[in-house]
Amino acid sequence: MTVAQQPEALSFECETGNYHTFCPISCVAWLYQKIEDSFFLVIGTKTCGYFLQNAMGVMIFAEPRYAMAELEEGDISAQLSDYEELKRLCLQIKRDRNPSVIVWIGTCTTEIIKTDLEGLAPKLESEIGIPIVVARANGLDYAFTQGEDTVLAAMANRCPDKAPVAETEKNERNAIAKLLNFGKKKEDVAQDESEYVDHPPLVLFGSLPDPVVTQLTLELKRQGIKVSGWLPAKRFTELPVLEEGYYVAGVNPFLSRTATTLMRRRKCKLIGAPFPIGPDGTRAWIEKICSVFGITPKGLDEREAQIWAGLEDYVKLIRGKSVFFMGDNLLEVSQARFLIRCGMTVHEIGIPYMDKRYQAAELALLEKTCQEMNSPLPRIVEKPDNYNQLQRIYELKPDLVITGMAHANPLEARGINTKWSVEFTFAQIHGFTNARDMLELVTRPLRRNNNLKDLGWDKLVREEAKI
Repeated sequence: MTVAQQPEALSFECETGNYHTFCPISCVAWLYQKIEDSFFLVIGTKTCGYFLQNAMGVMIFAEPRYAMAELEEGDISAQLSDYEELKRLCLQIKRDRNPSVIVWIGTCTTEIIKTDLEGLAPKLESEIGIPIVVARANGLDYAFTQGEDTVLAAMANRCPDKAPVAETEKNERNAIAKLLNFGKKKEDVAQDESEYVDHPPLVLFGSLPDPVVTQLTLELKRQGIKVSGWLPAKRFTELPVLEEGYYVAGVNPFLSRTATTLMRRRKCKLIGAPFPIGPDGTRAWIEKICSVFGITPKGLDEREAQIWAGLEDYVKLIRGKSVFFMGDNLLEVSQARFLIRCGMTVHEIGIPYMDKRYQAAELALLEKTCQEMNSPLPRIVEKPDNYNQLQRIYELKPDLVITGMAHANPLEARGINTKWSVEFTFAQIHGFTNARDMLELVTRPLRRNNNLKDLGWDKLVREEAKI
């Protein structure tokens, strides 16, 4: 394709493929560790239990705070009382674990047999004295990471709507403040508070590891912006206050339902920013938040340049190469934009679900990045048909395919470098300092094959893979 033939705008297509991703109930894997006083009860069949057992078997050293409520034949044929069975299980959870919240995760089966979880939860909650949050995370309607989206949307309705009157109480409720001020003297804390600009309250939403939460909070603090809270918080009892008119900003592109809930139900104002993935995305995210609050960003040019300089060893390995996204975790657009900035060509961005409104700023940054890097605009395919995608991959012969686990080995057997997209879901890739971790994952298969070629083993490996 010549430069003159390149499309002037992003092209969007929608195929008829299913969600070829992990089941969204797997969100339990990271949410139960993030919300430390929670317990997750997945209501489904034995198949759901087998999936959780295998998907989370690597976490045997972490004490699990989730369980399966397995539906039997009597449940499906309406011969048993849903209420009594769930009450028995929740009372056992209360006795054994005493969590601050129990999250019911609905699966495909509860959707098919029309189990009224939302109707059962309020009555049972008042009876056992523990909040019960109902989240639909079935694979019929949602892709892999959208399980978190449904949980956070449900929790957004549980956030308090009145801030404490006393400032001391306010500080006690703010888990972020306690985290940042740990070990500091009162005078130092007061000095830190004076560094903030007077602006409306800001709440960030998206589940991230605590170190990344601290990093992004400090990046905004450098600009004089105070983060009033995160959704989810480390503890359910520390959920952020959400009053009408509060500003909210997301950190992940798969949280469109949560964003809609915050705007429509809680009357918050959404900051439509690109997502803080890669140095370019992190800078754009901070700049957009600053612009909304009328703040002139400070030192972002130097900060971004410093990060890029430290990434050069990785960037030179992928500069001029091509990548193809098959679609799995809904991080594809942000990852593609970052890799284009690194000098790669993106043939296609497959994505299970695309909310153009929520990702509008990210899509605009993708177009801008392609123009600045003189790179062709990638096609974006929603709900891709994997058979058609494989044909396109064979024709395009990309240097790397980022794909779900199901297609990785077959592609490798045909001489195509692959990387599991699920690894990016669990890795720390947000913020300035974590861009190196993402490039470490992207370049690993390329570095591995370079090493094999140097040793002369690449042909042997290909032959064994075909066998």
